[in-house]
Amino acid sequence: MIDPIVSSTLYHVIYKIFGERESENAMRSENRDLFSGPHGTGCALTRQHVRMSSHGGRTGLLYDFIGFVIARFPRYLGCIMLILSLNVSIVNGATPDPEQENPWTFSLYFENDLFFNTDQHYTNGIKLTWISLDLTSYAESKKLPDWSHRYIRMLPFINEPGLKRNVAFSVGQAMYTPADTKRADLIKNDRPYAGWTYAAVAFHSKNERRLDSMEIQVGVVGPQSYAQFTQKAVHDLRGFASPQGWDNQLKNEPGLNFIYARKWRVFDIGLGKGLGVDVLTLLGGALGNIYTYANTGIEARFGWNIPVDFGESQIQPASSSNDPVTAKYSRLSGFEGYSLFFYATADGRAVLRDIFLDGNTITRSHSVDKEYFVGNVAVGIGMILYRIKISMAEVIRTKEFHGQQGDHKFASITLSFTY
Repeated sequence: MIDPIVSSTLYHVIYKIFGERESENAMRSENRDLFSGPHGTGCALTRQHVRMSSHGGRTGLLYDFIGFVIARFPRYLGCIMLILSLNVSIVNGATPDPEQENPWTFSLYFENDLFFNTDQHYTNGIKLTWISLDLTSYAESKKLPDWSHRYIRMLPFINEPGLKRNVAFSVGQAMYTPADTKRADLIKNDRPYAGWTYAAVAFHSKNERRLDSMEIQVGVVGPQSYAQFTQKAVHDLRGFASPQGWDNQLKNEPGLNFIYARKWRVFDIGLGKGLGVDVLTLLGGALGNIYTYANTGIEARFGWNIPVDFGESQIQPASSSNDPVTAKYSRLSGFEGYSLFFYATADGRAVLRDIFLDGNTITRSHSVDKEYFVGNVAVGIGMILYRIKISMAEVIRTKEFHGQQGDHKFASITLSFTY
């Protein structure tokens, strides 16, 4: 495992590189291989100054900077991914809870509308998440560099006493298509083809009644998300016709989003013989160029040995919290050994920005008029056998843009393993 000091040093180096001005000669190296780097690392960072353009002033600088980043995003994404991978060392640097078994949880999320014989709108999503062991403190660690303690203490909730903490690392991909994938021309009154491939790091803080989640996502929209490749490969494998309109997809654009969510367990009661009911609520929001929104939701579960966690989640930001609250509950001790329950969720979102409908941030691209309020309703079943948890749900999403023909249905499947 790489020491946190190495990771922090890398941060300083990259900051130094991006912060330095370069001579005008460096500005002329426009045609170098975007993926080249020292010794073939694929992480070449050039020290190029962002020039002012005909836009003028700070606005011109902003437009040039965004264009500069977009043009060179492949190498930047490689470096960002390297930074995220190095930060796994934060987990080793934090102090584990000495009182009980301290497991990791791995979750695989899969969503697709194929189960309802459609291939449109939000047509496929997949996410892999690793959730760390419980941590009692980040700032107390002797392995973390001294300069980081100040910033850790600035984070809300992170050092609040009496809470368990986890770090989650995720990678995922989502794809969106119009209703008619047989047409190769641009369908102006339907949503754009789009793909989103991303990595994320999330910080969770929890007790038995409350969960706070802060997540940072970085990724790319456009051809370099390789959503087109993924969909065509799966269609070819299953003998389906390949979608024809991916030439009209959104342009390449780097994505950065910050997400916060809070969940509460507002009600739980035992009905005898292992039966029980619980209710959870959600409040959160996101800010970034991929999506900006505020959301709220509620979930109810009924069944045998309902797990003491924070519910069932579809693929969405800050949803990587599918682990037990403490080690004494199902999936860890084997005391109960099984769980079977039914659940229903409802959530609403007030959408200020959705790149998959609004189109690219700076460059011109296909777009449609979005709906500013979107809702999801889901019903499903979940079960636990010792350390394995699986849940399956049918999700109904209301219209996301003007002219959409009806609501959209897809299936959501989650498999988790605590080890």
